[in-house]
Amino acid sequence: MAKQKMIRVRKLTKNIPKMAMDVCDKMLSDLEHARRPVVEAVKCSLDNSFYDAKTGYLTPGEKKVRSELNVSSVQKLARTVFMLNILLKNMKVGSVNTKRELYYIAKGFMKSDAFYKPLDFEDQPESDSVIEFICDMLEVYREELNCFAGDRGGQTYSQNLVVTETLSDGTNAVVDLSTLGTTPFQPKNKPQQFKLKKKGKLDFCVVMESEGTANTLVANGMTKRHNCIVIGAGGVPSNGVRGWCKTIQEQLKVPMYFYGDLDAYTMQNIYRTLKAGSAASLVRNSDFSAPQVRFLGVLPEDVKEYDLLCYPVGEKDAAEARSLKKAKDVLANDPFFKDKKNKDLAAILKWLVKEKKRCEQQSVFSVDPSNPRFMEEFIVKKIKKGSYV
Repeated sequence: MAKQKMIRVRKLTKNIPKMAMDVCDKMLSDLEHARRPVVEAVKCSLDNSFYDAKTGYLTPGEKKVRSELNVSSVQKLARTVFMLNILLKNMKVGSVNTKRELYYIAKGFMKSDAFYKPLDFEDQPESDSVIEFICDMLEVYREELNCFAGDRGGQTYSQNLVVTETLSDGTNAVVDLSTLGTTPFQPKNKPQQFKLKKKGKLDFCVVMESEGTANTLVANGMTKRHNCIVIGAGGVPSNGVRGWCKTIQEQLKVPMYFYGDLDAYTMQNIYRTLKAGSAASLVRNSDFSAPQVRFLGVLPEDVKEYDLLCYPVGEKDAAEARSLKKAKDVLANDPFFKDKKNKDLAAILKWLVKEKKRCEQQSVFSVDPSNPRFMEEFIVKKIKKGSYV
């Protein structure tokens, strides 16, 4: 855990082209004065992560990744300037690209001009790492550089939600989710574009780890019987899902709950990332996390009360052994789980390590197999009882 003073993460107000030019001008000036250029970026790792329950998400400490021009770093710095130039041109003309597309754009320059050959990328992970370094160096979001992943903000259903999206040309598109039937609304990965309005009453929002189970709940009529929002997250929450949930929390002030598997992977990789962000994206967690989301289930108490089917987690299996080892490491080193405000969440992780078992979210369907609405009733009952962490 980082012991340095927390750095406040700023909102979207920076003049990125000017910041980028200042970095490049400083590098050029150093070269002209026979000095080795140095660039620094926020160190995005767990040992530089700071968690404050009042803030609700992981923020960076004061550690930096420092790159000084030398024989081993010359390619990295040159690639940084090269990719930065591509990104700035995109911003100037309003063009957007995915990381995959930027990789091929870079390859196109290298193919057409031998001057760029020394910068050539073997594969996309190399160009991705340059983009990530630029973001950490400027302390900006990838989306602010007009670089978007292909992810969406989660399959969303509701009879009580109207979304207004501001388009790139300044016009607005209005979507009333109650008119979509069982077709989900999938917002783009740019939460700042959306303005949300309640249509009548909204009692809660439930984020389902499984998109399939979210679809099942909606097809069986949950959003028609309850004033709610149902979101299918699709496993580890993408930036789009995280930003969308943050937008719902901030604009609608509606209680939000997460429902997923009871296992170490879900607790430390899926739920923690949704609630507090990740160590790998420290500069963006302020706008891409939902600190008020509560863990609804599956809980250990549900396993006991409903005699839910569980599977053993054995250390002889390599994947399961890694999961158990990581859970132990997380309990010892992750500032989120070490914070006293999250002691009940840490207790669940300890239970999983001790019991060496896991329970899938769909196991609830085994309780009353003749009742297609049982999971809906189970979720609503838990919310009303306050059976969540």
